[in-house]
Formats: sequence, structure tokens, C-alpha cells
Amino acid sequence: MSLAKNIIEAMKFIEANDVKFIRLQFCDLFGQNRNIAITAMQIERALANGIPFDASLVVGFSESRYTDLILHPDISTMQLLPWRPQQGKVARILCDIRYPNGDIFEADSRYILKETIKRARDLGYQFNTSAECEFYLFKQDENGDPTTIPTDQAGYFDLAPYDRGENTRREICLTLEDMGFEIESSRHEAGRGQHEIDFKHDDALSAADKIMTFKTVVKTVAQRNGVHASFLPKPLMEEPGSGMHIHVSLLKNGQDIFENRDGVLSTEAKYFMAGVLAHVKGMTAIANPLVNSYKRLTGGKEAPRHIGWGFGNRSPLIRIPLEADEYYRFELRGPDPTCNPYLTFAIILAAGLEGIDKQLVLMDELKLDEEEITRDPMAVQNIQELPITLMEALTEMDADPLIKNVLGENLAAKYIELKTAEWMDYIKTVHPWEIERYLLTY
Repeated sequence: MSLAKNIIEAMKFIEANDVKFIRLQFCDLFGQNRNIAITAMQIERALANGIPFDASLVVGFSESRYTDLILHPDISTMQLLPWRPQQGKVARILCDIRYPNGDIFEADSRYILKETIKRARDLGYQFNTSAECEFYLFKQDENGDPTTIPTDQAGYFDLAPYDRGENTRREICLTLEDMGFEIESSRHEAGRGQHEIDFKHDDALSAADKIMTFKTVVKTVAQRNGVHASFLPKPLMEEPGSGMHIHVSLLKNGQDIFENRDGVLSTEAKYFMAGVLAHVKGMTAIANPLVNSYKRLTGGKEAPRHIGWGFGNRSPLIRIPLEADEYYRFELRGPDPTCNPYLTFAIILAAGLEGIDKQLVLMDELKLDEEEITRDPMAVQNIQELPITLMEALTEMDADPLIKNVLGENLAAKYIELKTAEWMDYIKTVHPWEIERYLLTY
């Protein structure tokens, strides 16, 4: 669409909806939403020339060639924020990032995913995804600060009055629907105060955009209801962790390569899955980016540990549903909701495409469930496991040329540098567990 048409469309939207403020949003290296607000009067300037911002203090952007970068609004993502005032409304627009001379900013996560999708499209593939995002609702203290006290003691699929987050979850769903989401289901999860909301699959870029919007909506609506929403992978030691299971679908000429009959996968599907599994250790540093992420992966409670795949089996890393409802797919169960979805999707796609290109051989199906594995560890002695710490994952990422190629050498190095510093901060910290375990004895 031409600039003139973009301006006309934006002005129509602004006038029809009485928009007074616009949030220009973008994503930093670690998947956190950032924004600059402008008044509606500035939209023509923003669309024509972009809006400059200081990149020096944004995570992952400080190595750019210029102090200032430019936000260029993607008018197709313009949406009202339903929780803002109904008079003088607020809209948001997701932005692409460029250098002042107009060149693409290569560390823009959204751009990295776009480029990977383009490469897939050039090969005749369409990459669709969706995500199951889990989160906890916690009580706040008298100052409005979050605690780690769950809002209820309910369990899997429980109803009110046990599920005390039902009203908050319903409001989240309605808000998301106001923003164009198609909500497929929502429920109380297995943990006390834990919830899940699932929305319809989409092309990978739109799906990543929706995940970023989803996290903002969840936190905002929760705050308005006097509770704190957390996507932390393992906030409570004795409760299940929060994952972000990613459903992956790859179409070629309109046909999903994961379509299977009687458990028989296509050759391309096997290659694609083999590629993902070949790079999953290094991918974990992006898909599970926090020190806390590995408390979920090693803490049991349905979190995957073993690198394998299976039909309907919830123990391996990749699960292929026994029944396809609307589309065929596989479910990557390792990632958690603190990841940068743009980078995570880009690496999954690039790894799968490499598997197809190199015709990588898929390992045998893992048919044991977690209970059987626990009873007989020797049964999986040759099955590899995911990294058990952030540092181990970063080491695997540093040794993986595909990930560096997707992110770019500079951005990958910056990510490893920043996350290594985070790990060292953790290592140097004296934790209550150490005092409780050792102080009296030693």
C-alpha cells in the first residue's frame, strides 16, 4: 500500500474511533514490549518519516551504528486498546525499525522473522503457528505489589467457586476478542492460580504479534482486577511450570506436510522435525531465556526433558496430536512464555528448512511416557536431554552456526554476552536455600 493510502486509512481509523493517542510499539531483544506515544495529529509524520528514538538504552540495540533508530509504523497492525478511556481513545501500532538512512535495522526481531518467512515462501512453504500460553495469577499486597500467593487453590479444569480467576480470565478473553483474536478455549490449569488461554493459529508473523499483544492484555486486565499475572516459567516450586507450547504447521502448495494417515508421516515432515531436533539444544537458549526457565524443564510436572518425538505422547519434546481438528501440526513443548516469539519462530522455521534441505534422518519415535522413563531410566539411556541450566544452553547456542546465521553474528554474540552476565549474577548470589541447607552444619 502506498504512503498516501496508508495515511488515508490511518486518518479514517482515527476519526471513526475518536483516537487521541497512539502507542508505537516494538520488541527488544529479550521479547519485552516497548513503546513511544504520539498524539493522533502526528500520525502523518510518523507514516511519512518515522519516529526517532534513543536506541542506546534498549536491550540488544546498543550496538547499532547510530544512537538514534527510527520506528516505522506497520499500519496493518493498528488496533484500539479496549481498556483505555472510551473518549479520547488510545490505539497501538506495531513498528518496524530502520536506521536513519532508511536501511533495515538487522537486530529487529520482527524483521528477522520476516526474512526467515520470506526464505520459506521462496521455497514454496507457508509457516503457520499458534501457542498455548500459560500464566499464574497472584494476590497483591496492601501496596499493590505482587506476592507469590496464588489467587485460588483450584486445579485442572476446576470451576467457580474454586476457580477464583474465572472472572479475570473471562475479561481477558473478551478484551482479546475486541482486538480481533479468535479465542478457542480458556481454562484453569493444573497449578494453584494457573491459567491457560488458547487462540486460533495464524501465519507466523501474525501469531508472534498476537503473543506480544496477549501478554500485555493479560497483565493489564489482571492489574485492573487487583491481581498480578506472571508468565514466569516456574514461580512456585511445588506447582507445575508455565509453558508456551508452540504448534507448528508447514504448508506446501496448500497441502500441510504434517498431514498423516494412520500415524504415517510424510518424508518432508520427518526431515523438518529432524532439523528442529538437531538444533533444539542451542534453540533452548532463545526459547527458554531465563535462569528460572530451567527450574521448569528439570522440575517435572509435565515439562519435557527428553529430545524425541511421538504420536500423542506428552513426554517427548515434540508431540504429534493423534487427531487433527482443523489443521495438521506438531507441538513443540519446550518453549516458555518469557521467550521472544519472533526469534523463537524464526529459529524453528530455519532449523526445519535445513532438515528438509539436508534430508536429515529423524530419530525413532519415543513411545515411553514419563512414568515409564522414571521407572526404567535405562530405557532412555541413549536419548539426549535438553540443557539443564541457562549457561549450558548458551554454550550450545554458541556452538550452533544455524542460530548465528538466523540472528546474525553480532546479535547472537550480544545475546550470549547479556545472558551470560545474567547467569553470573545468579551464580554470585547467595540464595536462601544455601543458608538453610548449609549454615547450621558448616
